[in-house]
Amino acid sequence: MAYDEALAARIRDLITPRSDVTERKMFGGIAWMLGGNMALGVLGEDLLVRMARDDAERALAEPDTRVFDMTGRPAPGMVVVAGPAVGGDPELARWVDAGADHAASLPPKQKKAKQ
Repeated sequence: MAYDEALAARIRDLITPRSDVTERKMFGGIAWMLGGNMALGVLGEDLLVRMARDDAERALAEPDTRVFDMTGRPAPGMVVVAGPAVGGDPELARWVDAGADHAASLPPKQKKAKQ
């Protein structure tokens, strides 16, 4: 699955000022990790945001959101925001901050040593 390169570039501009940010190809799209914890992703034209479960449940009450479900099993704490809902910079920044703040609140994952 291809992903929206323009949306990815906008996210990159917002998230790279934070520390310990990496990008990774995931789910047929691209994802951003903070301290090894997934924060955000782009799937097609949509934004994927990882949040605490309670925050995700509240977010799902907003228009243009849905549960992330690629396998028939919904992923708790993962919210998909339809691309048009993040067309403006303030809207996108709000979602990027939500995902990045959650990932930053988690303990950093240890990097595996190469053997």
